[in-house]
Amino acid sequence: MYSYKRVKVTNPISEWNERYVLSIDNHEEIMEALAHFCKKQKIKAGVVEGIGAISEATFRFLDPATRKYVDQTFLEQMEITNLTGNISEKDKEPYLHIHLTCSRRDYTCVGGHLLSARINGACELLVTDFGLTKLKRRFDEETGLNLYDF
Repeated sequence: MYSYKRVKVTNPISEWNERYVLSIDNHEEIMEALAHFCKKQKIKAGVVEGIGAISEATFRFLDPATRKYVDQTFLEQMEITNLTGNISEKDKEPYLHIHLTCSRRDYTCVGGHLLSARINGACELLVTDFGLTKLKRRFDEETGLNLYDF
């Protein structure tokens, strides 16, 4: 499903950062593999960034008027030009808030809030574990979003 290497980060401000270089296997689904990794490593708060290539992606767009997501799937080979997001916890499970920008064959880009994406080539991620015991989410009625619960 994936392979990884743990990298100790020397940080003059704090010593609790732990980083992982993560490679998700070809044809795997990014969100499933990343959630599995976070659960296995007990990462409850952190950030993720990366690049790679995919053959399909489903993005979500929040319509503020209805506070509901509208999904759109793209079934084509694309390069991940930027994957960025954060890791927290909701209902005692990893909660991934990931945004993805992808370039198409004609060099235009699509992207947004990532629901799912299937690797077709490589997916190389850098995951930083904040080392916090947890960073929770709560549903906000006004926005329709799962916001941080500090």
